[in-house]
Amino acid sequence: MAEAKTAAADQIIMSLEDFDPQKKKPESNKFAFACAILASMTSILLGYDIGVMSGAVIYIRRDLKLSDVQIEILVGIINLFSLIGSCLAGRTSDWIGRRYTIVLAGAIFFAGAILMGFSPNFPFLMFARFIAGIGIGYALMIAPVYTAEVSPASSRGFLTSFPEVFINGGILLGYISNYGFSKLPLELGWRVMLGIGAIPSVILAVGVLAMPESPRWLVMKGRLGDAIKVLNKTSDSEQEARLRLIEIKAAAGIPESCNDDVVSVNKTNEGEGTTVWKDLFLYPTPAVRHIVIAALGIHFFQQASGIDAVVLYSPTIFRKAGLESDTEQLLATVAVGLCKTVFILVATFLLDRVGRRPLLLSSVGGMVISLLTLAVSLTVVDHSHVRKMWAVGLSIVSVLSYVATFSIGAGPITWVYSSEIFPLRLRAQGASAGVVVNRVTSGIISMTFLSLSDKISIGGAFFLFGGIAACGWIFFYALLPETQGKTLEEMEGSFGKFGVKLSTKNDNGEIQFTNNN
Repeated sequence: MAEAKTAAADQIIMSLEDFDPQKKKPESNKFAFACAILASMTSILLGYDIGVMSGAVIYIRRDLKLSDVQIEILVGIINLFSLIGSCLAGRTSDWIGRRYTIVLAGAIFFAGAILMGFSPNFPFLMFARFIAGIGIGYALMIAPVYTAEVSPASSRGFLTSFPEVFINGGILLGYISNYGFSKLPLELGWRVMLGIGAIPSVILAVGVLAMPESPRWLVMKGRLGDAIKVLNKTSDSEQEARLRLIEIKAAAGIPESCNDDVVSVNKTNEGEGTTVWKDLFLYPTPAVRHIVIAALGIHFFQQASGIDAVVLYSPTIFRKAGLESDTEQLLATVAVGLCKTVFILVATFLLDRVGRRPLLLSSVGGMVISLLTLAVSLTVVDHSHVRKMWAVGLSIVSVLSYVATFSIGAGPITWVYSSEIFPLRLRAQGASAGVVVNRVTSGIISMTFLSLSDKISIGGAFFLFGGIAACGWIFFYALLPETQGKTLEEMEGSFGKFGVKLSTKNDNGEIQFTNNN
């Protein structure tokens, strides 16, 4: 009997050792890390466009003699143009695969950047931004989806935050481009700033050839043999790879016993057709309804809190704060980009350690304080007849504090969270819907900021953004459960119970409140 117990214990220990992620973690994580880096490079396209336009519009306005309304449209319209790419990206990525959708995004943006660089007038520049916007829409949707699908649960938050890292890196490059090319002749400088954005898309098209296809897309197409090869490389252990394959097969409607290299997959389980949209918006289950509300809500509040107004109009904000020369404004803007980039890097290491929920709530709380402080300081500057250096300094510090707190939570978690919570067959279209909300909200904010500042003052605009961010904090607290450490196939079980609900009375007749998160 003792020998039998010892043998059973040894077998348990051996099985636990087989599952131990430490065995293959370094090699596997290096491969997943490389895949995430290559996929996330698409986000540089959006970041560079946002960053470079903040300074380029100073010179575009002077060269093409544009009004405030034209500038607002020029800056913000690319967000609405990107909706076309975002709406098409879900279906395209299910059709040709996640990897080749990334190539398509880079090719479209390349054409748009070249056209922007050679724009002779305002209408042509708008057409060029239309082309670039479609490429940005594709890139925004596909980068986090691919990265989430290729990442093991243990490091998914870290890897899925990479798109936001590269957005911030692109913004910083755009700011540096503004400063570097600002000394060129007026008619040449802004065209070089915009046209040079084609370079990252070329690097992307070459680098993506080294990437494998998403294992979840391969299973959706019935290519189980190819999927397990990718899973073996991107999982922390062989047993985890097998478990991930079983879960993905179940989500795709493939029997667990089916182990052929190529199998037939029901079209309904591939997420094709109008069925997916009906399941998302017309006849969702309670869990899917909760997921949709959470995904769309986090995208809305991320943008409605005014981040793109700060990033796109940093020179304008610093001019209102008291910095008078172009050089001072552009240098302060570079500091904003540097601050965003540093803190997004900090966030990548905290996502899988602290968790999505605590990091998000702390981030948004910091944003609220920073926005209200910025509103007060800008109001003081605006109503002062003499230059108050403390108010000028506080305005600059508040901007840096705002982008820092945004980047450490709300920025990366929005993309991580919305890309990991949807069930497999709804994931591509669900992520696309989130991007649509993100870009529409961003477009509205960026296309109305100057007019809004004229109507209610620039301080009033940031009081408004602070109030929206406070509402966002309440929304996140009530409706967003923690997803850290769960596999993508386990996510649906975390949803369907909304926030804080009223429970039954206890033994003493007192009403109790419970939080489902």
